[in-house]
Amino acid sequence: MSISKGDARDKALREQLRKLLDFGDAHVTFDDAIKNLPAKLRGVKPDKLPYSIWQLVEHLRLVQFDILDFCVNPDYEEPTFPDDYWPKPAADADAAEPPSSKAWTDSLAQLRRDRKALAALLDDRDLDLFAKIPHGSGQTYLREFILVADHTAYHLGEIVAIRRLLGAWPAS
Repeated sequence: MSISKGDARDKALREQLRKLLDFGDAHVTFDDAIKNLPAKLRGVKPDKLPYSIWQLVEHLRLVQFDILDFCVNPDYEEPTFPDDYWPKPAADADAAEPPSSKAWTDSLAQLRRDRKALAALLDDRDLDLFAKIPHGSGQTYLREFILVADHTAYHLGEIVAIRRLLGAWPAS
């Protein structure tokens, strides 16, 4: 049984994908994961963990942008994995720390803008979710929406775990 653009199943699929991108059903939202995080904890790596919350936030931003760019840019060029998907340290700093408070707020703003752009793309009923991305190697738009949702959920869980280890997660 196929799903054609504009039918009820297409609409239902888009609604479910939208919920995945927005989170909130079975996952903590991005905004809740970072809400009231003290600035002094953004760059802290708990013992035996490889990443700080800053590194995870910036990684989410970089990956989400890459997926969005792949979906919409016919001149897309794949970044180098894994180097281009993680924050680079400043010359005189550790990559675990945001270079500045502005870098933190800019990263959050860009992540939110790109998430809105992905949602707008998903809401475009002329976009066939099952179509292969013309400049890809077999990937569909559906796969990319699921990939960004799945990847984000994974790392939001890590952010929550780090906050718990740092004593910076609200009691339930």
